Amino acid sequence: MVTAFVMVKANTGEADRLRESIEGIDGVESVHIVAGDVDLIAKARVDAPAAVKEIAANRIQGIRGVEDTQTYIAMD
Repeated sequence: MVTAFVMVKANTGEADRLRESIEGIDGVESVHIVAGDVDLIAKARVDAPAAVKEIAANRIQGIRGVEDTQTYIAMD
């Protein structure tokens, strides 16, 4: 299994709606609204690194209101 954390910057006022949209993506285990440099952190657990790319680059970045993402793959 591959665990990844996707940091999401949202347009102003969009965090709640984005959390709901991201929670509905297959492979996403949890989504949290956070304070700091990013607005949300999503945790994904999938079978292969290619699935991380599908979630982060295609699914999350494709949601209206997402400004930017950064993805980190856990090494343990």
